[in-house]
Amino acid sequence: MWVYEKKLQYPVRVDTTNPALAAMILEQFGGGDGELSAGIRYLTQRYSMPTNEAKGILTDIGTEELAHWEIIGTLAWKLVKNASIEKIKGTPFESHFISHGRNPFPHDASGVPWTATFIQAKEDPIANLHEDMAAEQKARATYESIIKISDDPGVNEALGFLREREVVHFQRFGETLRIVQEFQDSKKFF
Repeated sequence: MWVYEKKLQYPVRVDTTNPALAAMILEQFGGGDGELSAGIRYLTQRYSMPTNEAKGILTDIGTEELAHWEIIGTLAWKLVKNASIEKIKGTPFESHFISHGRNPFPHDASGVPWTATFIQAKEDPIANLHEDMAAEQKARATYESIIKISDDPGVNEALGFLREREVVHFQRFGETLRIVQEFQDSKKFF
């Protein structure tokens, strides 16, 4: 069951109009290590988790990632919604604009569209959890890179929040890995 509050998990304040920054932020909207990939990855992998606790953690984090996807889309939109065509021309956002206008679309910062090949789901819960931990670290690193190039204080606050959530998710997946390993060890017969 879903409970959806019609508000963002973290308030988004954008202080500038910046199509180039919007193009970079789209990395987390539709890139391989972005929020859409994470949400779908975890909500798909949850089925092979051997305990209800592990399933619940992947469900919780997967749905939170979709909330983060909404934050990223809002950031990208606010950075370009008032951008004139002249301000868009010559920026990395220009090619996005040709196909999608100012509307966010799931692709990475280079314009490569989101694809399910960005994610994996194995029947092996240990393999999945190791991938999940790596995915959280890659997303953290991406947020850090975007923050370094951003000069918008409001954007940086939201990105900082998302970066911290990646750290928490990494820790939760580490806890889940321990839970699953202990469960699997208890089922072995010697």
